[in-house]
Amino acid sequence: MNLKINSRHLEVTPAMRTHVELGMSKVRKHFDHVIDATVFLMIDNAKEKDLRQTAELTIHLKGKDLYAEAHNADLYHAIDAAVGKLERQVVKHKEKVQDHHHEKHPE
Repeated sequence: MNLKINSRHLEVTPAMRTHVELGMSKVRKHFDHVIDATVFLMIDNAKEKDLRQTAELTIHLKGKDLYAEAHNADLYHAIDAAVGKLERQVVKHKEKVQDHHHEKHPE
């Protein structure tokens, strides 16, 4: 899996990169067919401090893109929240794919 990390108004530290990689490994535990992933980390000048740190995650699967976004006062919590949202989407996608291919008709 190719992992691309972009940022706006902040520098991606090795600790941030490791945190993102650990989160993406959680996603890969559920579904192994991830082609590539893009992570966008940014700090906005929102008036509400709770919404300043933003993490956007996009993964490209065969025939489908999944996207998750989360805001928090702490960037690491925003990353965790976005990974959680993405995990739920991947599990749902995996169930659809598996149910579609392994459906048996009662005779």
